[in-house]
Amino acid sequence: MTVRQSRPRALFLVAGMLAAPLAISPMMTAPAHAFIVFDPSNYSQNVLTAARSLQQITNQITSLQNQAQMLINQARNLASLPLSSLQQLQQSVQRTQQLLGQAQNIAFDVEQVDKAFQQQYGGVSLSASDRELVTEARSRWQNTVGGLQDAMRVQAGVVGNIETGRAQMSALVGASQSATGALQATQAGNQLLALQGQQLADLTAVVAANGRAQALAEAERAAAVDQGREQRRRFLAPGSGYQAGSVQMFNRGGR
Repeated sequence: MTVRQSRPRALFLVAGMLAAPLAISPMMTAPAHAFIVFDPSNYSQNVLTAARSLQQITNQITSLQNQAQMLINQARNLASLPLSSLQQLQQSVQRTQQLLGQAQNIAFDVEQVDKAFQQQYGGVSLSASDRELVTEARSRWQNTVGGLQDAMRVQAGVVGNIETGRAQMSALVGASQSATGALQATQAGNQLLALQGQQLADLTAVVAANGRAQALAEAERAAAVDQGREQRRRFLAPGSGYQAGSVQMFNRGGR
């Protein structure tokens, strides 16, 4: 081979080598959509959207918790007090009423009081005998003694209710302090007011019984003054005077 023949071949090889990258490069180039492109603005927007969604979920959870707590509080407020002292209070009042209803001779009744005072305390009859005067005086004395006894019985009954009231007050105060809702606290307060009302009723009964006994004693004293005036008049009234008579001191028939 001559020099002239080898030169064109060398040029051909060089041209082929230069053209090879141009032919291979389209095969090695990757498509544009295969590359991951990071967009900061889009990422920030997605983070904000996720944060808002999380906040909404948190708010919903908090709202549900508040509603559940509200329902629990309503249930507590509607729960009734497990303790009731109404029956004991009614029994105490009934005992006091029974004692007042057992008043001797002159009951706590307006008609009976008026009738008794007209018959026994209205005034001494001028036509009544000495025996009748004594009988009326004894009846008035019995009324006074009965009134004093009735007052003491009422006092004893009220004193007996003190211990019952103390126990009820202690239980109600404890229930009020441990109340779980408004209804229980209100019911405990109402029962405490009822206990106070029962105690005031006992106090009223004592005052009434004592007043009755005192009134009977004063009425007896006034009637006794009137009767004493009549008996003195009879004693000082002119009459036949003293007349002597024979009196047999010993039984002589036994000799």
